[in-house]
Amino acid sequence: MNAEEKKIYLTFDDGPIPVVTPWVLDVLNHEKIKATFFCVGANVNQHPGVYNQVLEQGHSVGNHTYNHLNGWNTHTQTYIDNVKQCAELVNSNLFRPPYGKLKRAQFQILNSKPGSSNPQSTIRNPQFSIIMWDVLSGDYDLKTGKRQCLKNVTENVRNGSIVLFHDSLKAREKLEYALPLFIKFAKAEGYEFGVLG
Repeated sequence: MNAEEKKIYLTFDDGPIPVVTPWVLDVLNHEKIKATFFCVGANVNQHPGVYNQVLEQGHSVGNHTYNHLNGWNTHTQTYIDNVKQCAELVNSNLFRPPYGKLKRAQFQILNSKPGSSNPQSTIRNPQFSIIMWDVLSGDYDLKTGKRQCLKNVTENVRNGSIVLFHDSLKAREKLEYALPLFIKFAKAEGYEFGVLG
């Protein structure tokens, strides 16, 4: 994002799920911060109450496919259909590919102008803003310890950074350690927190 502004963007992938997502929401509420949650459609379907909490607390949401698909390993039309299935539950023009993996054809279809058709697709799609990140916490990685997770974000954040955490069971222990300390660090450094969308 804009490197001229001392502003960063917290994002969370893979939720919403019970316990972890509400914990994140409590931390953000306590710190008076808004964030962006890239939601897996199947989780929204299973936990609509948790998803509604995200919306009710004023956070933005994005599409993270319905089944957390790896674009590199998925036929393009299957991938696009999965994104559309998520879009039936998550009303957003923001899209983040799981694992950050997206084929060129998938990108071209998802990023096409509203109403246009792509010759590689038999469907018409709304335009998505494809949102990646530049600071990865590594909270999902079993080989990354909680202190390293914190170090990953504090040492790499800069003006305009999009910082990626995960509101998932796999990331929970490291997230609970690193997120509050990172927010404290970022505020002490004078960063404001922005919302995507």
